[in-house]
Amino acid sequence: MADSCTRRRFLIQAAAAAGGAGASGAWAAGKPTEQASAPSSGQDKRPNILFCLADDWSWPHASLTADKVVKVPTFDRMAREGAVFRSAYVAAPSCTPSRAAILTGQWHWRLEEGSYLYGTLPAKFDVYPDLLERAGYHVGHTRKGWGPGNETAGGRKRNPAGPKFKDFDAFLAQRKAGQPFCFWFGSLDPHRGYAWESGVKGGMKAEDVNVPPYLSDCETVRKDVCDYYVEVQRFDKEVGQLLATLEKMGELDNTIVVMSGDNGWPFPRAKATLYDSGTNVPLAVRWPARVKGGRVIDDFVSLTDLAPTFLQAAGLDVPQAMTGRSLMNVLTSDKSGRVDPARDHLLTGIERHVWARRRPDGGADCYPSRCLRTHEFHYIRNFKPDRWPAGPPDAMADAARPPTYQQLCGNTFTAYADVDAGPSKAWMLLHRDEPAVAPLCRMAFDKRPERELYDVRKDPHQLHNLADDPACADTLKRLDEQLIAELTATGDPRATGRGDVFDRYPVYHGQARAPGKAKKK
Repeated sequence: MADSCTRRRFLIQAAAAAGGAGASGAWAAGKPTEQASAPSSGQDKRPNILFCLADDWSWPHASLTADKVVKVPTFDRMAREGAVFRSAYVAAPSCTPSRAAILTGQWHWRLEEGSYLYGTLPAKFDVYPDLLERAGYHVGHTRKGWGPGNETAGGRKRNPAGPKFKDFDAFLAQRKAGQPFCFWFGSLDPHRGYAWESGVKGGMKAEDVNVPPYLSDCETVRKDVCDYYVEVQRFDKEVGQLLATLEKMGELDNTIVVMSGDNGWPFPRAKATLYDSGTNVPLAVRWPARVKGGRVIDDFVSLTDLAPTFLQAAGLDVPQAMTGRSLMNVLTSDKSGRVDPARDHLLTGIERHVWARRRPDGGADCYPSRCLRTHEFHYIRNFKPDRWPAGPPDAMADAARPPTYQQLCGNTFTAYADVDAGPSKAWMLLHRDEPAVAPLCRMAFDKRPERELYDVRKDPHQLHNLADDPACADTLKRLDEQLIAELTATGDPRATGRGDVFDRYPVYHGQARAPGKAKKK
C-alpha cells in the first residue's frame, strides 16, 4: 500500500492550491491526463462500445458468488471471455447520480444538480456519448438512460446517454457502414415492482436462497429475493441476445462489452445506503482484442472509471474534468487479483435519494454521507446524523393507526421512503417488535451515528460499528483525515463548508419543467 500520509499531504496541498473548492480533473484525482493513440487510418477499426446497465443489481447476485439460485449465463460468459471485477463500486447508490457519474466520469458531488435523484445534469458537464459522437461515433440508448430527472432543465436537448431508440436493431439501422458505435442498453430490471411469487412459480426454491444477515430470514423475504432473481435473469438473457446480434454481424470481437448495475438491490439496508449492499455491483468487460479472458480482478474500480476508459479506447484524450481513471492498464494486463497498486481504495457517497424530506423552497433535505473503502476497512461519515437516513417514519409513527401490509408493500412513501416499497420492507416493519427482527430494523431504518467503521475482513456485511472502540481510534482518525482530504481535493461542498447547497436544489418530479415554472394541470 502506498504511503497514506504522503498521499494525504499531496491532496491537501492540491486543494489549497485550488482554494479548497472547484478542484477539477486530473490533478484532483492525482493523475496525469490520459493520452491514447490516434484512431487508425483507412478502415475505421476503432472499437464499438456496448454498455449494458441493470437497474438495482448487487454484486452477490452474479458469477463467482455462493448463491447458485440465480442463473446468469451471459455474465458467466463475460467472465470466461473477459475480465470480471469483484470490487467494482458505483459513485452513488441511487439511479440518477450514479448514472450522471458514469456518463461524466466525475464524482456526483461535483455535478451540482446532477448529484441527486430527480435532478438535472447541467449541460456544462461533458458526457462521454457526446464526446464520442463528435469524434465520429454513432451513439444512442434504449429504455432507461440518465434519469429519472429533468433532461432539459440543465440546458440539454436530449438525454445525456444519447438519442433514444426503440431497441438495438433500430439503432443499428441508422448506423453508417463501417461507423463505430456506442450504445447504452439501460434495462429496467431488476427494479421494483415484482410479480409476487414469480420466482417460485418459475421453479426457484426459496429455501436455497442465501439471505444476508441484515435481512429477516423468513419465507416472505426468501420469495421476494426469488422474484428479484427473475428480473436479474431477464436482464442477463437480454444482454445475451445483444451479444448474439453482434456475433451474427461479425462485430462482437471488435466491441467493448460492459455489463454492470447502477446501484445495489432494492431491499432494506442496501440501495440508497453506502454499505457494500448498496454500492458494490457486478462488472464484467469483454474485449478479445485487448482483454485476456478468465481474469478475476480485485482492484478497486469506480464506475466513474468507465468514461475515461471508453474515450482512451477510442483514441481520444480524457478531459481534465474527469476524476475517473482509465482502466486500460488493468484491462490489458495479464494479471489477476490485485493488478494496479494505486487502486487500493475508493470513495462513494450520497446526498438525496427520493424527496422524503420536502422543503418549502422546493428542495429536499438530504442525508449526506461519504465513504472510504479499503480492502481492510469500510469507513462512513454521516454529515447530518440528526436526520433519518432512510427517510422519516411517517405512518409508522402513528401507533393508533399503523399502516397495513398492503400500504407498506405498495407505496414507498408510506414510511421510510428511501427504502423501496416491497414485501421484505413491509414484513420487517410489521414484525419490528420481535426480538429477532428488532435489531435488523434498527440497522435499516433508525438514525445512525456520525461515524461508522467496519472491519470488512471479519465483518463483510458491515454490521458491527467499531467507531467507538478505543482500539480502533488511530484507524478511525487516519481514515477520516484521508476521506476529508480527498473530498476537499475533488471539490466536494460537504468538505468545504458549502454542503447545504444540496438541500436547496429543486426536485424535478412529474412533468419536466424549468425552475420556477408551475406544472401544467
